Amino acid sequence: MSGHSQFKNIMYRKGAQDAKRAKIFSKISREITVAVKEGGADPESNTRLRSALLSARSENMPKDNIERAIKKATGGEAGADYQSVRYEGYGPGGIAIIVEGLTDNKNRTAPAVRSIFTKFGCSLGEANSVSFQFDHIGYIAYPKGVASEDNMFEIAIDSGADDIIVNDDGYEIICTIEKLSNVRDNLIQKLGDPLEAKVTWKPKNTVSIDMETAKTLFKLIDMLEEDDDVQSVIANYELPDNFELD
Repeated sequence: MSGHSQFKNIMYRKGAQDAKRAKIFSKISREITVAVKEGGADPESNTRLRSALLSARSENMPKDNIERAIKKATGGEAGADYQSVRYEGYGPGGIAIIVEGLTDNKNRTAPAVRSIFTKFGCSLGEANSVSFQFDHIGYIAYPKGVASEDNMFEIAIDSGADDIIVNDDGYEIICTIEKLSNVRDNLIQKLGDPLEAKVTWKPKNTVSIDMETAKTLFKLIDMLEEDDDVQSVIANYELPDNFELD
C-alpha cells in the first residue's frame, strides 16, 4: 500500500469558483440523467446513479436540480439523448490526456475538443492511442478527519480496496471497477459519504513537467472543462514541488 503518492498531483484541479457552479451543476445533472436512463432511478441498485448523487451532494447541488434531472430521464420531461464519448491525445510536454464527455451531438463535440488541443499546439490521437498508459479504476476520496491512517487502511482493505494513498488533504482509495460498489458502500456504512466515488483513469507512470509547461497544461485543461460536453479530463503529469497558480 502506498503511504505517499503523486496521484493527488495527477488528479489536480483548480477549486470550483462561484462563477463555475452553474456549469458544474449542469454536468452533474447530465450524468444523473444518463445514469437513470441506463439503470433506473433507484440509487440502491444503480451504481452510476449513486456515484452521481454523491457528486451532487459534495457540490451542494440543490435538491430541485437533482429531481429535475431524474424526472427528465424517467420521461417526465423531453430531454436530449446523451452518449458517452472519449477522446485521447497529447498535451504540452508530451503529457498523455484522456477527455471523457457526454454529448447529444458528436459532430459538435469532437471538433470542439480538437480545436482546443490545436489552440495549444497539441493534437488528438486515435482511439486507445494513450489509454494504454492508464489503468481504469474505481476511485473514492475522503477527507483526513474521518479516520486515523491505521483505521482507514484497515477499513479500506477489509472492504476490498487495492491501494490507499495518503496525502495532506485526505485519503484516496483505489479499487477495481468491479469492486467499486462494494468498497464504496462499506466505506459509507462506516465513515459516511465520501467526497467522490467514481470510475476514472490512473496513470501507470507520470511525466515530470516544469513550471511553464504546467501553466500551459492547466490552461488547456481549464478550456476543455469549460466545454459543456466534457465531464472529466485526466492526464499523466507530475507537478513541480514549487508550483503555484497565478
